[in-house]
Amino acid sequence: MAIEEYEVTPLFAEPFFRTHIGDAISDDQVEFIKNLDMVQNKSNLISEDLYIFEKPELASLKNAVQEVLDFYASEIMGWTQELYVTQSWSLANNPNIGMHGHSHSNSLISGSLYFCELPTPVANMIFDRHNTYQLLQLSPEREKQNIYNTPVNVVTPKTGELLLFNSGLQHLVETNTTSKPRYSIAFNTFIKGKLGEFRDVSELTLS
Repeated sequence: MAIEEYEVTPLFAEPFFRTHIGDAISDDQVEFIKNLDMVQNKSNLISEDLYIFEKPELASLKNAVQEVLDFYASEIMGWTQELYVTQSWSLANNPNIGMHGHSHSNSLISGSLYFCELPTPVANMIFDRHNTYQLLQLSPEREKQNIYNTPVNVVTPKTGELLLFNSGLQHLVETNTTSKPRYSIAFNTFIKGKLGEFRDVSELTLS
């Protein structure tokens, strides 16, 4: 029997948010971030300070990020609770260095901010559908990949861009094939406010 009519509907979608906030970043802040003390991560470099948005020099940048988080929580997710930054850190991928696959624990939404010029060609972010060992690895044929079955999604960041995504998503960064460092800021978030319902005895207030 030939199937001539059918319908496929996406029941749930995973939001990936991007916006440009380069105008909120000053030259002095760029230099301040680039000069933070860095330590070795698994492969790339990470700032020794893991709460960099608490630095007075970055207060205005933190406020700009918070404005985006407020918009995302209210207008994209429809939440009444407030998203706020927990930890924040800078990263540097030197030439021939990428970043290992990982996800972020104890966070709801994570962000990447490309606060200075990215070297060309830009190393992409790769988002993986799976973050654990798969008992059955059923990979679609390349020419038949679509939004329902694709194992990975590739994102090319732009200078001045802020990206927000579910913290549980496995992601990595391709190898930096240029002769210049690839800088970024990463951060995690959580929520403040009331969850659940009083009469359902599920009420929880987070502050």
